[in-house]
Amino acid sequence: MRASRRPSPTTSGPRSPSRTPRFRPGLRRTPALALLLAGVLALAACTSGAGGGTTTGDTVPSSALEASAKAVDLNGWRWDKQPGPMEIGVTHTQDSLDDTEPAQARQRGVDILSSLGQEYQNHHLMGFGTLNPEPRPGEFEWDSLDRRMQLTEETGGKAMLTLCCSPDWMKGAPRDSGATRWDRLEKAPLPEHFADFANLAKEAVQRYPQVDRVLVWNELKGFYNQAENRWDYEGYTNFYNQVYQAVKSVRPDVQVGGPYVVMSSVPVDSGDASDIRGPWGALDQRPLDVLDYWLKNNVGADFIVVDGSTTNRGQQDAISPVDVGAEKFSVIDRWIQERTKLPIWWAEFYANVPADAQAGFASPASAVSTIAALQAMARSGTQGSLLWGPEGSNSLEYSSLWTPATDETGGQPTPLTEAWRWLVPRLREGTVELGRATDGSSLGGFRAADGSVLLVNFSATAVPVSGQEDIPGWAIVPVNSSS
Repeated sequence: MRASRRPSPTTSGPRSPSRTPRFRPGLRRTPALALLLAGVLALAACTSGAGGGTTTGDTVPSSALEASAKAVDLNGWRWDKQPGPMEIGVTHTQDSLDDTEPAQARQRGVDILSSLGQEYQNHHLMGFGTLNPEPRPGEFEWDSLDRRMQLTEETGGKAMLTLCCSPDWMKGAPRDSGATRWDRLEKAPLPEHFADFANLAKEAVQRYPQVDRVLVWNELKGFYNQAENRWDYEGYTNFYNQVYQAVKSVRPDVQVGGPYVVMSSVPVDSGDASDIRGPWGALDQRPLDVLDYWLKNNVGADFIVVDGSTTNRGQQDAISPVDVGAEKFSVIDRWIQERTKLPIWWAEFYANVPADAQAGFASPASAVSTIAALQAMARSGTQGSLLWGPEGSNSLEYSSLWTPATDETGGQPTPLTEAWRWLVPRLREGTVELGRATDGSSLGGFRAADGSVLLVNFSATAVPVSGQEDIPGWAIVPVNSSS
């Protein structure tokens, strides 16, 4: 049996006493998959405008759209220099170019992944597409993870490993049963088996010398103290320290990071609200407590790992323009930077869309929301960010890089694909300028050292351009030369 899909954000992550989820994306249907054009300027297809703005239902011809983009005066914009290099990569999940997928669809996806350059590709030790690596103590089965590592090598990526999750016998099941209950995937190892998991991590980093960076666990799964309404940060830090020491004992070159906590936000009147506020609500105090404890008590770390979304438990639809809500990532980065100089990596980030926009892998609004999050991270000095699920899935209403290759017609580009391809090498160089219009419009974008521009409309409302076609809502327009 294959590992279960990553649980929906509606059923995983930290819980309040009433067991409400950490956030819930709006309950919209993912739009039916249409055959997407391979050319990126199909990204500019419009949806109905939020707030009654003027939009069109037709795709603007790419030549006219690029001409309009070149006519936009960028001189009056606010431009912030990228403070340093930022890696963006992907985390492979349940279905991700596996050899069980239709050959042509898989190959199209492989071609897209290969075209993205040498970006990080993250895999899980167990679950989310890989099977149990140690069903019985000392009995290792690496075939499924071997295949995922081979995919990374085949497509020219760099390998990263999330050290999660753990075999059943480390959670109290009989040691010799060899069974795997995937409904217990999110259970943490028992404290008496922390050393066993650390040994498994040691075996993994030795087997895969191409791995140069590991994340310790995932969202503190199983480390929540319901009785005290807080994370068991003491237990997690004990676990982390044993894994860190085990990995470094055999691979001192491997970069190790944690605590991979969900930086959730809540309504400002919540009892769990911190005093850090924004249009998205208030940061939840509980993950802040995790970071404070872990920073003081870990035995070593090469980077700090967090994840989160643009919305909170009480407000499920994104603010428009979406880059306003995305500033939550910058706020969190700055809070962390006040406490540590460790590089910040966003292991997962979820960009929601406004109430009357469609969400999903084929959605221009989801693609633009994702880009808004990346811009906020880049502006505040994030050094790494991973897109959860590069292969589209109907069970997760966020952007991806290719359509579901489980379908015969899948493996096609999405509205995010070409923009991601544009961003990967340029953000890594660390020389991008991050721009926002100051005339009250919803335009923003990225300007590279070579003068090329990625122009983005952060809302559904079309932006007029004098003497040219309007810039449509949710448009993403690569422009090859500066305006």
